[in-house]
Amino acid sequence: MSPVIPPNLALSPIVAGAWRMADWGWNAEQRVRWIEQCMELGVTSFDHADIYGGYRVEALFGEALALKPMLRQHMQLVGKCGIKLVGEARPEHRVKHYDTSAAHITRSVEASLRALQTDHLDLLLIHRPDALMDADDVAEAFTSLRQAGKVRAFGVSNFTPAQFDLLNSRIALATNQIELHPLHLSPLHDGTLDQCQRLRLRPMIWSPLAGGALLTGGDERSRRVQAALQAVGQRHGVSAATVAYAWLLRHPTRPHPLTGSQRLEAIREALAALQLKLDAESWTEIWQAGSGHEVA
Repeated sequence: MSPVIPPNLALSPIVAGAWRMADWGWNAEQRVRWIEQCMELGVTSFDHADIYGGYRVEALFGEALALKPMLRQHMQLVGKCGIKLVGEARPEHRVKHYDTSAAHITRSVEASLRALQTDHLDLLLIHRPDALMDADDVAEAFTSLRQAGKVRAFGVSNFTPAQFDLLNSRIALATNQIELHPLHLSPLHDGTLDQCQRLRLRPMIWSPLAGGALLTGGDERSRRVQAALQAVGQRHGVSAATVAYAWLLRHPTRPHPLTGSQRLEAIREALAALQLKLDAESWTEIWQAGSGHEVA
């Protein structure tokens, strides 16, 4: 039997993804102003991973947060670990690989806390499924980090239902951060979202706009989805991007979509989806455009 699942995460309905921050070319003052503006709009949760920006993004965010440390009391920080990249920042790595050992998880969290200039993460995720993952070892690390007050909740990212069940049998997980959009429909049908609903977990959704393909992709399938999003948007007087977020939010698991943009207008478009509930026909029009066929 699975352990008791913790209450739903106290994340904002839309989560700001900071993974591109190293590419923005902003100084610390510009970064902290962006953080403030997100929070003023109601986006109080910020998604990170140790590897983002070649292991640089957490420190850039922490440098900005240090200018106004009181903001930390009103935000939620999400971290991820488990991937080891090859590059200048980690010359000791010979090949890109995964490491979900208790020692690595603990070291990663300690490094993230230093970089972010905070004393805890609100949520820590294992970034990718690791074929060598020892569930007992991960649970031991999670338990120690929680007892030390360094992480408040735990989850995973990109896990299949079976992989989720394995780790959840050792320690209660709070979420699975997955890719989902009309060009990537498999979580709707492979049991991933069924599992979230069964366990009453709210998934987190990365790449909700398919890396921009839902708005600007040039292949036939992308153009089909774009036309469907635009048609629904015209009926409701909103942008195609807002419809794409509303399509995700229509699911009964009440997912937390991540934005990946520095543009406040893009974040406002995501937030506008909170006021738009698609009917089943409109939702299916978009699903049909992505799948290339009508429902059976």
